[in-house]
Amino acid sequence: MHSNLLIFIWRRKLSFLLLASGLVLLGLWTWAILIDSAKTLPAFTQQTSQSGEANYQHVHIIQKLIAQANRVLRAERQRDNAERTSPTQRLLGNVRFVRPTQAKKAPLPLAESYLFEQERLKILEQQQRQRNAGMDELNANAEDDRMLSSAERQTQYEHELQRMGVPAVAGIGPDGPRAPAERLVHLDLKGAPPKLSFLKQLLPVLRALGATGLLIEYEDMFPYSGALQPLAAHNAYKEAELKDFLETAWVEYGLSVMPLVQTFGHLEYALKLSGFEQLRELPESPQSICPSQPQSLALLEQMLTQVIELHMRPSGNATPSTPELPIKFTHLHIGCDEVQRMGECSLCRQRLRSELFLSHVISLAHFVRRRWPQLSVVIWDDQLRDMTLSELQNSQIGSYVEPMVWVYASDIYHFIQPQLWDTYSKVFPSAWAASAYKGAFGESLLVPPLQQHLENNIRWLAVIAKEGGRFAKGLRGLALTGWQRYDHFAVLCELLPVGMPSLMTSLSTVSKGYFSTNPRDNELLRVLRCVFQPDSRRSGHPWLELHTNAHYSQLFAVCSYPGHLVFKYALRLYDKLAEVRNYLQQTREHSAWLSDYNVRHNFSSPLRVQELTVRTPQLIEELRAMARESQQLLWEVYDEHTVAEFVEQHIYPSINALHQQLANGQTLLQRRTWPQRPLPLTMELQQDMGLVTTLDHHQQQQQQQQQQQH
Repeated sequence: MHSNLLIFIWRRKLSFLLLASGLVLLGLWTWAILIDSAKTLPAFTQQTSQSGEANYQHVHIIQKLIAQANRVLRAERQRDNAERTSPTQRLLGNVRFVRPTQAKKAPLPLAESYLFEQERLKILEQQQRQRNAGMDELNANAEDDRMLSSAERQTQYEHELQRMGVPAVAGIGPDGPRAPAERLVHLDLKGAPPKLSFLKQLLPVLRALGATGLLIEYEDMFPYSGALQPLAAHNAYKEAELKDFLETAWVEYGLSVMPLVQTFGHLEYALKLSGFEQLRELPESPQSICPSQPQSLALLEQMLTQVIELHMRPSGNATPSTPELPIKFTHLHIGCDEVQRMGECSLCRQRLRSELFLSHVISLAHFVRRRWPQLSVVIWDDQLRDMTLSELQNSQIGSYVEPMVWVYASDIYHFIQPQLWDTYSKVFPSAWAASAYKGAFGESLLVPPLQQHLENNIRWLAVIAKEGGRFAKGLRGLALTGWQRYDHFAVLCELLPVGMPSLMTSLSTVSKGYFSTNPRDNELLRVLRCVFQPDSRRSGHPWLELHTNAHYSQLFAVCSYPGHLVFKYALRLYDKLAEVRNYLQQTREHSAWLSDYNVRHNFSSPLRVQELTVRTPQLIEELRAMARESQQLLWEVYDEHTVAEFVEQHIYPSINALHQQLANGQTLLQRRTWPQRPLPLTMELQQDMGLVTTLDHHQQQQQQQQQQQH
């Protein structure tokens, strides 16, 4: 029985195999069709590439299964064909049997042994259609990206800027105009010279952020010699170390140098001195020089000669045959801004102010061009703004100088209107622009407002792109100014290390032509040394966050760069000074027991006074500690004179105010008895305000009545 069953199964093995294979392949084919139909739903448009790849993988698996089944069937058919020609005996367990004789049938052709050939061809055809559809959709998406308007891309870009707190300016973005050709960084050295060792640390940073040159305003820090030696401060740079710095800037970092020498206004550092006071426009003011005195031009020519020669020759007494100093020196800035006293002396009153200014500038420029024809002369533009087109053209000043147009506010066109740009373009073949990274929003600020400076620089990019085409040779570039003092007599503005975050942010922006919101594409993050790599995609927050009226981003408080310790110290000092101011204001103006009234009349509650002054000694000690810390940190950047000035300007007044408050409190605490009310008027109040007591008022009335009776 079992033998017959086995013989029956053996005879029908091919049929069973064909049936099983057919069922398996039919199921796989049905599964592929269902998957394919699901992939063609509308949601497919959102994930074209991923779903297409998955579908191709499924189809590929089906093809491999079909091919494997075909190989098995082909091998079986070949064996069957061979057995028909030479039957063999088979053993199955203990049963020996002979394969039964079957009807003769011609061997099937090999091509006819494939299963589901039509279905396989359909799958291949469908796969090709899907591939073509995927390529068509990819091409359509690319075309959509190309067809996306610049306005839409700009909107997306400005939205990201808004998240970061970066000012957005229309037209400035990845698709906007190119960056200015020249990007100069202004170093204002007047009265507070940074150590050249620190300035050397800045050079690679400035170069990496896109700077092309330095605009160096020496004032009294230049090593004048001979008859001009009194013009140099006692802590001015030495000639040898200054030359070494200038050579390093060009040879190692490719930074050009444009010296700035004031030659009209802002000459306080020279005209304040005995022996030069006779050259003032007005005897009481050393701000500006008198252009009508022959000695004035002689002094200025000597100053320019010494500055130019130091930047060209390795020694001050060099001859024209001496090799030049290896620096790039093509432009000389002669200042001439904010001439507050002009046309007021007896000699100058006989001429128009515009004529005085233009003739003085042309005389100096002619002197420079005659002796050093390779140099171009640059001046500040503010004294030209009120002049007419005919005055400028008739003077031919456009053949002598290039104006540097400076505006540090956000609304540049408020100060330089389109009509003025048109006038400048008709007079000057080319011009410069000047923004600011510090020293522009307050005469004595401790920390510069980064966001405001960044907006000023970004708006200058838009103005340069719009107005540069007016000039025959275009706008040459942008100078980022960083003022140390508003003038020679002013106190310190923000220190250079404290202004580094503002400088780095603005410089990287103007060098690229826009602020890059991509952290991988912003040069700023390549310069900062951070313990972590800022990435908004991981944290969910922008990698740079600026806020209105904020001085800094958290990024600069955690990363390292030249001067970062001074910057972080300035932030802590700013907070501590604000705390002291609020404390003093609260105790003096808002309290009822330690006000000026209480102090003048020595009339207050001892318990309340003790409560109000209990923190004063602690605050005094904290400020003293910060003064000692400033000496340690600033010593790496400045000499002891600048450190002492910084402490006296920012910390010492608060310590004095706290001492005064403590002394007032001690005076009030010494009293043990107090007078009855009303308290008498003080003599100062009676004299200053003209107030009188009741007795005095009664006496005055009696005197008036007596006068009326007589």
